[in-house]
Amino acid sequence: MSYERFAYVYDELMKDAPYEKWLALLTAKLEQYGVQEKRLLDLACGTGEMTIELARNGFDVTGVDLSDEMLLVAQEKASRQGVSIPFYQQNMAELEGLGSYDCITIFCDSLNYLKTENEVLQTFRGIYHHLREGGLLLFDVHSIYKMEHIFHNNTFAVNEEEIAYIWSCFPGEAPYSVEHDLSFFVQDAENGLYERFDEFHYQRTYMPSQYTDWLEEVGFEVLEVLADFEEASVEDQAERILFVARK
Repeated sequence: MSYERFAYVYDELMKDAPYEKWLALLTAKLEQYGVQEKRLLDLACGTGEMTIELARNGFDVTGVDLSDEMLLVAQEKASRQGVSIPFYQQNMAELEGLGSYDCITIFCDSLNYLKTENEVLQTFRGIYHHLREGGLLLFDVHSIYKMEHIFHNNTFAVNEEEIAYIWSCFPGEAPYSVEHDLSFFVQDAENGLYERFDEFHYQRTYMPSQYTDWLEEVGFEVLEVLADFEEASVEDQAERILFVARK
């Protein structure tokens, strides 16, 4: 499958992502904690939807992703929409040579794609190295509740005119992990036939206290831990846990 069609499927999956809430949270926290400069590194930027939105809102933003295919799409989307954004292909656990930033973000539970504890710790270390003193790190992860009660042993399906998919979730071997098996059926615009392709994804999360311990081990000050964008303590049935930390 060409990267253009793969990106179409990805953007279709992400069409209900809370981009506006991420932007609002980011803007509010930068103001709250006195970060006036707006040089930002968007890690795991995917096809650049959030990265482009940040650029439109006055951020001097750089995008990083592991996938060359995603970055090609992101660059083309940015060009079509008239914004200039540098994009780099790097593993978030092996960041190097990207300069320094006032804020670094990892939205859309992208941190959960790291398979080991050491990769998470290495990611935090790389971010710390690329942040200016007083700079902020904002990221979100799946909650343990979501892993065990929403994902595990559940199947989700969408059947629309041009795309359909079946998404089955199984417990992974590691604690608080999930294996996602996805089968897509995408209509060819020229002949009307549907092409099937399959994807496998693995995600793993941890207790909020574990993320806090790792951040503090690296040298961060953990400012806030939020539940589902709420200015409140983490609830037992929250699905998305958000962290705000300062160098």
